[in-house]
Amino acid sequence: MKVWMNGGLVDEKDAKLSVWDHGTLYGDGVFEGIRIYGGRIFESQAHIDRLYESARHIRLAIPYTKQELVDALYETLRANGLVDGYVRLVVTRGEGTLGLNPFKCANPSVVIIADQIALYPKEMYENGMAVIIAKTLRTASSMLSPSVKSLNYLNNIMAKIEAIDAGVAEAIMLNVEGNAAECTGDNIFIVKDGQAITPPPEAGMLIGITRGLVISLAGKLGIALAERNIKPEDIYAADECFLTGSAAEVIAVTKVDSEPIGDGKVGPITKRLLRAYREYIAAGNWQ
Repeated sequence: MKVWMNGGLVDEKDAKLSVWDHGTLYGDGVFEGIRIYGGRIFESQAHIDRLYESARHIRLAIPYTKQELVDALYETLRANGLVDGYVRLVVTRGEGTLGLNPFKCANPSVVIIADQIALYPKEMYENGMAVIIAKTLRTASSMLSPSVKSLNYLNNIMAKIEAIDAGVAEAIMLNVEGNAAECTGDNIFIVKDGQAITPPPEAGMLIGITRGLVISLAGKLGIALAERNIKPEDIYAADECFLTGSAAEVIAVTKVDSEPIGDGKVGPITKRLLRAYREYIAAGNWQ
């Protein structure tokens, strides 16, 4: 495997960051996870824009132009012969000192990894998945802007551990007000009486690229959709529930905390949106 690091490709065994890198020491950095379909970077512009927005929030200057990063993404996937897969684009604060001061880090580190990914097995897309509602709360928006896709994922990891302990693949995270924010790696939607509902940005979630596409597709399909707060009791009483994410795409949730959602099967609106999403990918009318 070839990894792109700070301007060029290196062998996987040589892809190393300094132990003094603040990304390693403090989780000080940002990243994007992006799908590859048919040899093309899916929604590359939206992902690159979000990366720069995340970096702006933490006052991290990315040492490449947006186009240079897009070119680097393509260079990496071609070097690894990938037609379908996943790329991880990481920008760390760079090598510094043991102190917290980020401005003692002279040069950010930029890394691109391209590989295969299968976040959930095929049968979960056909039959739905079970999740739990985690006890670990989502970091409050007043603490860190949810628009920052940072390297510090410990909050999400703790909720993921809860899911693993419960024998399920994902966990829904509530905010400090007790409303659903997001899952450990995905955005959440429920369906009630024919209307799809997803938490609003102020609930404290990372606003996903796939989430935005699904909202757009719902509009084109004539599916009513609202952004409003979702409480645990709303999830339990929902007719359908599904998750969205770059790696997950669109996947149904059929059980929450061992309780079936609706009739415990993948619902019709979830099926329509998954089909529309895959048709959108196949059409290739994206940047």
